Amino acid sequence: MTIKEVSRLTGLSADTLRYYERVGLLPNVPRSETGIRNYGEQEINWINFVKCYRGAGVPVEALAKYIELFQHGDATIEERKEILREQRDLMLLKVQNLQEAIKNLNYKLENYEAILADASHNLLD
Repeated sequence: MTIKEVSRLTGLSADTLRYYERVGLLPNVPRSETGIRNYGEQEINWINFVKCYRGAGVPVEALAKYIELFQHGDATIEERKEILREQRDLMLLKVQNLQEAIKNLNYKLENYEAILADASHNLLD
């Protein structure tokens, strides 16, 4: 597949795909004899992997390190596992912070609803 086709398939711009390749998030994208990128199933899988984790807020640096380690084989499993564990713990903290913010927003909204209901009640008195 060409970069244009992969862009349409994944929803990522061609510039983003090139950037991901440049920083090591898409290792060894094959090219045709004329130098045109030729994405296959393996590259699409990497793109989906990166897209998922980037969407969850995992930094490019952590993903690049993970992918670099992956390319070195099973001897790096423990290191890769640690990267994933660290990222999971950071995500759990973000979820906790988001839940607290939502709780605060709900409290504020309830207060405003009470104020508006009281104001409307006073108008009828």
